[in-house]
Amino acid sequence: MSSLKDICSGLPLEPLPPNRGRDPNLPHAPIRTPNLTAEEERLALRNALRYFPPSHHVTLAPEFAQELRQYGHIYMYRFCPTLRMRAYPINQYPCCTRQAASIMLMIMNNLDPAVAQFPQELVTYGGNGQVFSNWAQFRLVMHYLSEMTEEQTLVMYSGHPMGLFPSLPSSPRAIITNGMVVPNYSSRNQYEKMFALGVSMYGQMTAGSYCYIGPQGIVHGTLLTVLNAGRRYLGSDDLRGRVFVTSGLGGMSGAQAKAAVIAGCIGVIAEVDEAPLRKRHEQGWLMEVTSSMEHCIKRIREAKTYKTPLSMGYHGNIVDLWERLLLEYERTGELLVDLGSDQTSLHNPYNGGYYPVQLSFRQAIQLMSTDPKGFQTTVQESLRRHVEAINKLSDAGMFFWDYGNAFLLEAQRAGAKVEKVGGGATEFRYPSYVQHIMGDIFSLGFGPFRWVCTSGDPKDLAVTDDIAANVLEEISANVSDRIRQQYNDNIRWIREAGKHKMVVGSQARILYSDQKGRVCIALAINQAIADGRVSAPVVISRDHHDVSGTDSPFRETSNVYDGSAFCADMAVQNFVGDAFRGATWVALHNGGGVGWGEVMNGGFGLLLDGSEETAKRARLMLNWDVSNGVARRCWSGNSNAYDTIQHTMEENGQLRVTMPFPVQDERVLDCALQA
Repeated sequence: MSSLKDICSGLPLEPLPPNRGRDPNLPHAPIRTPNLTAEEERLALRNALRYFPPSHHVTLAPEFAQELRQYGHIYMYRFCPTLRMRAYPINQYPCCTRQAASIMLMIMNNLDPAVAQFPQELVTYGGNGQVFSNWAQFRLVMHYLSEMTEEQTLVMYSGHPMGLFPSLPSSPRAIITNGMVVPNYSSRNQYEKMFALGVSMYGQMTAGSYCYIGPQGIVHGTLLTVLNAGRRYLGSDDLRGRVFVTSGLGGMSGAQAKAAVIAGCIGVIAEVDEAPLRKRHEQGWLMEVTSSMEHCIKRIREAKTYKTPLSMGYHGNIVDLWERLLLEYERTGELLVDLGSDQTSLHNPYNGGYYPVQLSFRQAIQLMSTDPKGFQTTVQESLRRHVEAINKLSDAGMFFWDYGNAFLLEAQRAGAKVEKVGGGATEFRYPSYVQHIMGDIFSLGFGPFRWVCTSGDPKDLAVTDDIAANVLEEISANVSDRIRQQYNDNIRWIREAGKHKMVVGSQARILYSDQKGRVCIALAINQAIADGRVSAPVVISRDHHDVSGTDSPFRETSNVYDGSAFCADMAVQNFVGDAFRGATWVALHNGGGVGWGEVMNGGFGLLLDGSEETAKRARLMLNWDVSNGVARRCWSGNSNAYDTIQHTMEENGQLRVTMPFPVQDERVLDCALQA
C-alpha cells in the first residue's frame, strides 16, 4: 500500500509499478468510441508517451495502445495508486504551504470511491466529468503541489499540469482551464477525438475544478427546487402526500431521493444501473428499492393515502415508469404524480448518460460500443416515447420542469414534441427550473455556497453549521419578506443538516445564501479558526451553478431575455475577477451539466486560515463573485436583480454599476419600426 508521501513523489519509474488493470470491484466508465483514424491513434499514443522517458516506451506503448482500442481512451491504469483515495486531514499532506495541501485534499476527495462515479477513470460525476485525463497527470499534479511555494502558481491545461510558474503570494496557487476550444470546433464529435488524443478534457462543473463534495452538493439545491415548485405549481409549502417522479441516482442525481424526503413528499426515482441505486440505498439516501412495477405503484398509493414521506428507487427505465403512471390514469382517472422532472445525464446522451427503454442496461452498453449510430437512433426513439408520456400526464395536471440536464434540448433534437409556440431560442413547452423556480433566487443573489473542514473532524463541521445558522438568523431580521423566506429555508436546512447524514467523503456543507450572507459566514468561520473553535483551515467554494459562475442558455442564463443568453462574458469575467481578488485557485470550463459546447462556467476555492489577510481576500472576492452576476442580470432587464444591485450599491460606496433604463411605452418601438 502506497502512502501520501509516495503519491506526491512524482511518477514511479524505477521500477514501474505492476499493471493491475481495471479493478472489477469498482464501477467503470462506458467504453468511448472516438473513431480515430490510424494516424490519430498514432498521435494519441505519442502524446501519452510524452510523460515518460524513452527507456519505458517499449513497455508502455503496447499497453497504452490496448487501452485506447479497448476503452477508447488511455487512462494509464498502471499508475493508479493503491492508496485509499479520500480527503485526508490537511496536516497529513507533504507540502510547503497549506494552500497547496488544501488543493491536494480536494482532488483526493473528488476521486474518493464513495464520492466518484468511476474512480479508476478519474470521473467524478455526470458520466464523463473528469478530474484528470490520466493517472500520470494526477501524480505529477500531486508532486508539483507538494513542492509549491507561495510564490508559485500551478498552471493546468485540461488536466495536464503545464508546470509551476513564478507568481506573487497574492496570486492563486492554481489556475485551471478545461476544454478551452476554438468555438467552431466545440462539437461532441470533436470532443471525443480531442479527449482520446489527450489534449482536452470535460471537467463538468466541480469535477475539473476539484470542488465536488458528493451528492450533498445538490441535495440542498434540489430541496429548494422542490419546495419552490410546490409553492409555484401547487400553491403550498406543505408537500405531504405529493408525489415527485424523476430519474437518475448517480453522482448529482443521487441527491433527489434525500431532498424529496426532507421536503416531506414522496420521491420516486428510476435508475437502470443497479450499482448507483444500491450505493444510494446503502448510504441511507434511499429508503426503499424495488424492481417490481406493481410494488412501486402500490407504495405510491399507500404513501399518498397516509401522507408519508418516502424515497423509493425503482430499478428500471424511467420511460416504463412514466408510461405505467399514464396507464393508471387512463384506467382509473387517478393521477398518481404531482411533480415531475428528469436528471439523467443527457448532456452525454450517447455515451452512457441515457439508456433507451427498448434495451436492457447490458444490451445498451453493448450497442453503445458496437453500433454507435444504431444506439443514437434508439436513444432518440426512446426520448420521443419519454416525452409523449410526460405530455399526456401534463395535460392531466402533472407539473413538469427541465432540470437543466439538456433533457428538453436533446428531446427536441430527437423530434419529440417539446416546442413552445412563439417561444424564444431558450424556451420549450416546459420551463427550465431556472426560468420558473430558481432564476429569481439567482437574481436576488442567492446561490450554492459551500465549505469543507480540512481537519476531517465532524466536530468542526458541527461548529461551522452553527456559525452559519446564527449568521443567517441575525441577517434575516432586517430583510424584505421575500428574501426572509429564502433565509428561513436555509436556516431550516442548516439546523437539520446534521440529522440527515449527508456527508459523503469530506466533512462538507452547502447552503444557499446571498452576497451578504456568504461574506458574513466566511468571516465568522475565519474568526473561529483564529480563535481555535475550529481546529484547522476551512476551504470555501461554491457550485459553478450559481449567480455569476455560469453562462448556460438552457439553464443558468435561460431567464436572460435580452439576447445575451448565449454570451459568455460573465463566466470569464468571474474567473478572472476571482483570480486577482484573492482566490486560492480558480477554474474555467467549457461544458457542464448541459454538455460540451453548450455552456461556459467558472469556479473557485479559497482557503480560510484565520488570518487577517484571508479575511480581506474573502470579503473582496465574495462580494465580486456575486455582484458580477447580479449586475449582468440587472442589465438584461431583471427587476429582482435591479433591486438587489441597487441595494448593494447603497451599502458599498465603491460599487458603481451601469443601470438600464427600461422602455416604458412599447408604442415608441412600434412607431419607430413602422416608420
